[in-house]
Amino acid sequence: MTVTDGPALLSEDRDGVRTLTLNRPRRKNAINPELWLALRDALNEAGRDRAVRALVITGAGGSFCSGADISVPDDVHPKYKLQRLTDVALALHELPIPTVAKVTGVAVGAGWNLALGCDLVVATPESTFSQIFSRRGLSIDLGGSWLLPKLVGLQQAKRLALLAETIDAAEAHALNLVTWVVAAAEIDAFVDDLTGRLAAGPPIALAQTKALLNEGADRTLRDALAGEARAQAVNFATADAAAAYAAFAQRREPSFTGRWALSRSDQQSE
Repeated sequence: MTVTDGPALLSEDRDGVRTLTLNRPRRKNAINPELWLALRDALNEAGRDRAVRALVITGAGGSFCSGADISVPDDVHPKYKLQRLTDVALALHELPIPTVAKVTGVAVGAGWNLALGCDLVVATPESTFSQIFSRRGLSIDLGGSWLLPKLVGLQQAKRLALLAETIDAAEAHALNLVTWVVAAAEIDAFVDDLTGRLAAGPPIALAQTKALLNEGADRTLRDALAGEARAQAVNFATADAAAAYAAFAQRREPSFTGRWALSRSDQQSE
C-alpha cells in the first residue's frame, strides 16, 4: 500500500482481520509522538473488539518502519517519552489475538522491534533489518533487550545490538527473526491467506495458547503445566471444542466462534 497523505496510522478491517498501516512514507514511517499514541490506542482497541480475530502491522510506501523519529523536537521528559514506547510494546505483547508483521523495505531500531513483537513476521527478500541504536548513541528499546535473546540467544543478540549491523531478510530468516520470506509480488496474498487461517481459528484457544507461550519462557515446567491445565479447562467450556470433535468425526472443517458452551440462552432453551 502506497499512501502519501492522511492520518499517520491507517486502520482497515476485512473478514475479521484488522490491518494497521504506519503512514508516514516520507519519513520511512518513522514513529513520531502522535503516532506512538495512535498505535497504542489502536492496539488496545483491537484487543477489545471481539470482531477482530487477527491483526497485521505494516508500513506505507515500501518501508516497514525506520524507528522512532528522532528528528522531531520533543521537550517532554525522557520518562514520558519512553512510556509511549512501553505502552505500545506491552499492548502488542498482551494482545489476545494473533499478530503478523508484514515487512517491506527497512525495519530499523524500534521499527524492527515492533515487528519482532508480533507473533509472526513475513518479509520480502529486499527487506533489511538493523538494531541501529548504538549508531545513534542509544541503547536498545521497545522490548528488544527481552525479545532478541529469546529469539536468537544471548551471543547473537549482543552481536546485533552492539555492532548495529544491517542484515538482509535471508540472514534474519536464518536467525529465526523472520518467519517467512516471500516475494514482494506475492506478500499481500500470502499474508491474506495466513491471517485468514488465523482468523478462522478458535479465538479463546488461540488467545490462551499465545499467552502460555509468551509466559512459558519465564516459568518453571511445574508452573507451565499448571497454566496449561487451567487454559484447557476454559477451552473445554467453549463450543469450539465440541465443534472441532464433531467436524473431525464428520471429516469436515470446523467453524469456530469462541462462544461459551453453556451460555444463559443455551440453558434456557433446554
